[in-house]
Amino acid sequence: MTISEASARPEASARPEASTRVRPSRPSSKPNGQWKVDGTEPLNANEAWKQQDGGLAVRERIEQTYAAGGFASIDPTDLHGRFRWWGLYTQRKPGIDGGKTATLEPHELEDEFFMLRVRIDGGQLTTEQLRVIGGISTEFARDTADLTDRQNIQLHWVRVEDVPEIWRRLESVGLSTTEACGDVPRVILGSPVAGIAADELIDPTPQIEEIQRKYIGDPEFANLPRKFKSAITGHPSQDVVHEINDVAFVAVEHPELGIGYDLWVGGGLSTAAHLAVRTGTFVAPERVAEVWEGVVSIFRDYGYRRLRNRARLKYLVADWGAEKFREVLETEYLDAPLPDGPAAPKPRTQGDHVGVHRQKDGRVYVGVTPFVGRVSGSTLTALADLLERHGSSRLRTTPHQKLVLLDLDAEHVEQVITELDGLGLQARPSLLRRGTIACTGIEFCKLAIVETKQTATDAVLALEERLAGIDLPHPISLHVNGCPNSCARIQTADIGLKGQLLPDGDGGQTPGFQVHLGGGLASADREEPGLGRTVRGLKVTADGLADYVERLVRRFLAERAADRDETFAEWAHRADEEALR
Repeated sequence: MTISEASARPEASARPEASTRVRPSRPSSKPNGQWKVDGTEPLNANEAWKQQDGGLAVRERIEQTYAAGGFASIDPTDLHGRFRWWGLYTQRKPGIDGGKTATLEPHELEDEFFMLRVRIDGGQLTTEQLRVIGGISTEFARDTADLTDRQNIQLHWVRVEDVPEIWRRLESVGLSTTEACGDVPRVILGSPVAGIAADELIDPTPQIEEIQRKYIGDPEFANLPRKFKSAITGHPSQDVVHEINDVAFVAVEHPELGIGYDLWVGGGLSTAAHLAVRTGTFVAPERVAEVWEGVVSIFRDYGYRRLRNRARLKYLVADWGAEKFREVLETEYLDAPLPDGPAAPKPRTQGDHVGVHRQKDGRVYVGVTPFVGRVSGSTLTALADLLERHGSSRLRTTPHQKLVLLDLDAEHVEQVITELDGLGLQARPSLLRRGTIACTGIEFCKLAIVETKQTATDAVLALEERLAGIDLPHPISLHVNGCPNSCARIQTADIGLKGQLLPDGDGGQTPGFQVHLGGGLASADREEPGLGRTVRGLKVTADGLADYVERLVRRFLAERAADRDETFAEWAHRADEEALR
């Protein structure tokens, strides 16, 4: 699902002077389940079944037993636990309203169908792979397909009986669902223009491929405290939302050592947002895989396992701080210390890559916007046909629910853009459409409270009509989430909307949202990442969303300090609360 998650950004710490081995002291109260501190005895049922039989082991049962016996034959622990290690979640049963999300048991909420997440490390696809995904969608998933903000593609309505054949087809073209979900290293975000963009500092593809080849599917890293999210970019736009990943490598030029990566750790959003911190180190390209292994090993060995709501790496980093984290990494997990390194400069361009851009080989790439990541198997197949007609066989998914189409001839690009429009893929979208993303929502997600995809689409269509002719000075990001878990990154949007049920005035409830304003990650319009503000009592109904955003945008345009090119986020943080209602 767009189940994605993301603590403040301190400056890079000075290099630790002491070289002694640092171990956290054992807490005086209850143990936290840190393997290197407390031992490996499971402290909850989830940790117990993971040790008893790891998530990777369930594949054989799916292929040999459950595909033959159907949904009713699936062991409950496999169904609600181990299936995730292979990209499978049960989806929400149709017709269950959001008011019952928190009151029903999982087996009451779930349907006998699955969401299947196709893992796409670095977002790199060929048209052959795209056509296979499109065919699986139309044959086995009722023509569903969603682009996620983790560069994956998700299908719905999948039956367990069909999963072995789906795996066979995916793996025949080099794709998989291995560790697409679960307490494992999830998909590795990579720059969508890796190896392509004329202004790229370094191509991170070799580093992504080395990590994937060495560690994904390795039982040594298949039992982590919780999910582990990675990002690597070599592009100066910093296009992989690195501040909200557990570990991230951001390309930077060292004045003496050349081009390598700035290391960030401990980001994650969900219900308690933490922006990642810089460790102050410089990682040479040939050491990325080693450092990645060190960071994920710290998480495995020192991460908190007793309480799942504190089991993300962000909590350990918040408790230790960047200096201690760096020292443990260097003294316990690396063969040699890391040199100090500079921070990457502010991005100069937008990181979603929408529009037409020059490749380093003289051809062009085109970034396109579907509505809130929603496409279909038919659309993906038609897109593969379109690209091949125009001599291209490569494309990329992005962390912004977009697609980037590669290797197109500049002289034919206008014809390509016209054909893409016919598929609902816009290369020149409105700034509101461009900046809108939405999670899966109540249509399929068992955690959701409100509908998201259609709500966001309807709102943007209405706003495009109402604000026609008005030029926005910058893109305004509108992120719509169906529950508090922030899969759509609501705390880092200009306008972030957290789904909840609101009083309807007649004693009932209506779908709506709590509003977060002025968040954002480092971008061409923003020097530093920051979280959005909330205004007490500021909530909006789903039906009133377009009215609210229109009012807010018009007020921003009337009150912004144009002389200093004030952004929406800057205005939202200084505006009086009444101006934001």
